[in-house]
Amino acid sequence: MKLGAFDLPNRLFVAPMAGVTDRPFRQLCRRLGAGYAVSEMVTSRRELWSSLKTSRRADHAGEPGPIAVQIAGVDPAEMADAARYNIDRGAQIVDINMGCPAKKVCNVWAGSALMSHMPLALRIIEAVVAACAPRGVPVTLKMRSGRNAAEKNAVALARMAEQAGVAMLAVHGRTREQGFKGLAEYDTVAAVKAALSIPVAANGDIDSPEKARAVLTYTQADALMIGRAAQGRPWIFREVAHFLATGDRLAPPTVVEASTWLGEHLHDHYALYGEHIGVRSARKHIGWALRELPGGEAFRAEMNRIDDGAAQLAAVTQWFAQLAAQHERLPRIGVPAANNDLIELTA
Repeated sequence: MKLGAFDLPNRLFVAPMAGVTDRPFRQLCRRLGAGYAVSEMVTSRRELWSSLKTSRRADHAGEPGPIAVQIAGVDPAEMADAARYNIDRGAQIVDINMGCPAKKVCNVWAGSALMSHMPLALRIIEAVVAACAPRGVPVTLKMRSGRNAAEKNAVALARMAEQAGVAMLAVHGRTREQGFKGLAEYDTVAAVKAALSIPVAANGDIDSPEKARAVLTYTQADALMIGRAAQGRPWIFREVAHFLATGDRLAPPTVVEASTWLGEHLHDHYALYGEHIGVRSARKHIGWALRELPGGEAFRAEMNRIDDGAAQLAAVTQWFAQLAAQHERLPRIGVPAANNDLIELTA
């Protein structure tokens, strides 16, 4: 599909996730089949731009394009400045966060809380589009279905965004009130797609190739955005791509392949964060990779006591070597329903 001047290699996107989709993780997902990835959200508050956290999130060294950066905030002028700031540092696409349900974000009326303040949301969209247009940078928008089950205003906001010049929308089929609880629904995603002429990406609970195909068919969305299902399983993108192209399930990766990918990811992770922080922040990625594997939880407890990068990497490598001696391939995850036509898509 095409986004602005960019021809994306496929329609499988990595969802922006704070504390997860840093540069090493995005690059890993891209290598394993994702056609597009959006950064962790970057604050619009100028006084925080020089912080170490923001500088890491704005680091795109060696990252393949197009480079997409998500910005979050509540002031239209600040958001416009944040767009220009990130464009100067390599952003080729700017994404507006109106989907995050985290309390610390919503408590300051940012993220998905903006869906309850449509006039302000529109002013922010218009300000960011005006800042990006002279640079030829497309603006995208990530949103939810609405505030709660009784106030689903995604279609109305989506129409306003399209008229204001947004190039693409991603819709998570949950409300702000749900957070990540319950099931995602896709009726709202389908309604947004039917109402717009710009591309729409479906997001929420896409955790298997079969579910991916069902969501595309049900919503008629142009793309799929996958988030939590890629944690510890970044090869889900190549699995989905293969299934959509052929209708056949791709064999799970070998244990050796998974070990190699994780080792390369850890090297990149340490390089970005430094050893002291990197060892600690890598634990969640290692834990996600182990959670479905036999003996993984026991090793995770042992691994969490390691504070040295070389020792952490060696322990992980050795554990996977022992697993490879017992199993050639990883266990299959995301087993399809007995009848794929009966996959439930509405809550």
